[in-house]
Amino acid sequence: QVQLGESGGGLVQAGGSLRLSCAASERTISKYGMGWFRRAPGKEREVVAAISANGGTAYYADFVQGRFIISRDNTKNEMYLQIHRLKPEDTAVYYCAADVNPHTPFSGSSDSADYDYWGQGTQVTVSS
Repeated sequence: QVQLGESGGGLVQAGGSLRLSCAASERTISKYGMGWFRRAPGKEREVVAAISANGGTAYYADFVQGRFIISRDNTKNEMYLQIHRLKPEDTAVYYCAADVNPHTPFSGSSDSADYDYWGQGTQVTVSS
């Protein structure tokens, strides 16, 4: 059982930045694909970014447009999402997730169905 906990959300003005963190209880997550997803009010959950087990490859949703950076530190069992130039439409609950059996260690999955464990989420609210 892997427990994931997100932090770093909050209220920020448009154009601002946030850094979300995801801490895993597992002794090591170095073999897991990891991802960030979000659910905006009235919308379905969508992928934001995903990162390979070794951290060498990242996937980003089209709406990211170069504003988000996903990273991980396997020595700390943590993953991060740096968000710049926040927009009101980025308002959502952000979730981190772990894929314990990635199809390949060299990419992270964009498909939420591939993820086995999820955090409780952290709220990001962007004011205009």
